[in-house]
Amino acid sequence: MSHEFRKREEEEELIKRYEENLRANSLGFFDIDTYEVIIDHYMEKLKFKKALTAVNHAMEQYPFSTGLISIKAQVLSNLEQYEEALELLEKARNLHPMDIEIYLSIGSILSLQAKYEEAITLYEEILSFANDEKDDIYYNIGLAYQSMENYDKAIEAYKKSIEENINHEGSLYELAFCLDVVGQLENSLAYYKKFIDEDPYSSAAWYNLGIVCNKLEKFEEAIDAYGYALAIDENFASAHFNMGNSLMNLERYKEALESFNKTIEIEGPSPEVYCCIGAAYENMEQYDLGLKYFQKSSKLDTLYDEAWFGAGSCLEKQEKWYQALHFFNKAIKINHLNPDYWKAAAHAEFKIGNTISSISAYEEAANLAPDDKEIWLNWSFIYYEQGEPMKAVDVLSQGMADSPKDPDFLYRMVVYLIEAGQFKEAFTYLENALILDFEGHKILFDFFPKLETQKALYKIIDQFRNENS
Repeated sequence: MSHEFRKREEEEELIKRYEENLRANSLGFFDIDTYEVIIDHYMEKLKFKKALTAVNHAMEQYPFSTGLISIKAQVLSNLEQYEEALELLEKARNLHPMDIEIYLSIGSILSLQAKYEEAITLYEEILSFANDEKDDIYYNIGLAYQSMENYDKAIEAYKKSIEENINHEGSLYELAFCLDVVGQLENSLAYYKKFIDEDPYSSAAWYNLGIVCNKLEKFEEAIDAYGYALAIDENFASAHFNMGNSLMNLERYKEALESFNKTIEIEGPSPEVYCCIGAAYENMEQYDLGLKYFQKSSKLDTLYDEAWFGAGSCLEKQEKWYQALHFFNKAIKINHLNPDYWKAAAHAEFKIGNTISSISAYEEAANLAPDDKEIWLNWSFIYYEQGEPMKAVDVLSQGMADSPKDPDFLYRMVVYLIEAGQFKEAFTYLENALILDFEGHKILFDFFPKLETQKALYKIIDQFRNENS
């Protein structure tokens, strides 16, 4: 962890020195590795124009570096200057016709342009002369087929990549994804176990088996597989992290915390691990500690929306609505397409008393996730609480369009129609709800605390029970 911290400090100092030299119009000399650190820094921060300036300065000092040519092409493609990037790479290929990195860069840009068949043809051309990096070539072929939604061909390519290099994480992950899509993941367990039979002391083989078991929600088996991987290599950070996630799924939060902390001990802090630690503390109802780690995560990466949302969730559970709303809005600003963020913000707005804002947020959430019944139940409840039951009926009717036989919807409709004085319609909904989920009727008494209303409801429900027993 201290090593990672020093590394970050050194990088920040390097960027500061580079930018000071840039302002003084006197760059001085940087070696090629230093330039690559500077360019990577800007790329990670999505500052592509600054990355382009840096790579241009680097190429002035190292004009024959094919590595820098590939990096510049990558920067240009991020700026969507694809033709310029391809032109640059073609010149480099003429100078170095056997350089695999140049071919891979060209293929990557063709894929970004959705020219997948051209990219595959190029990758297959490389295979004819490549001695090394065949795992990466097959991986890129797999990605191209996957983008074309030709999952069978993608699976075939990923398997070839793994045959070349069992440790190729990208191919292993995408293979599991594609097998899941085509419904073959369960049947593929034998394929992953084959690697273990070939080399039972391969930590990578056990790790990959763990990934598949986790995807199949066989969490105990996944934990066992990660455990074997760690018995072979106790510093396998990814295995510690994935074990933590499997333990979270089994609600074994204290053990999960141990795994996440071990991950940090090995490879230093990251926004994702801090976020997972925050989630573990949140699930253990230690909300202040959860908030602390979610905030640590957001400090490492200010654009990590899950961290902002997690912080808001911890505050929400402490009924600190104003503070929670601040964090939910931060998450929405980064990712406005997540319905859970809008739903949480809507609830916080409602608790604060901002009815119009709450309704607006629920509308956004419903547009993004129309099948989430909690959104419709909460949104309609606002109108019910305001004494406008028919507006509540209208909203709930929209939510019921795709789920007309959901008992929760039916019982809630009973509540709104009784409140609106539409008793005949209410009893029709009540009868349907009782048929689907008789025990669910108990929720009605929470909405009608008056004894005479409860007696009337109980009489109808008891009559239904007698007639259908």
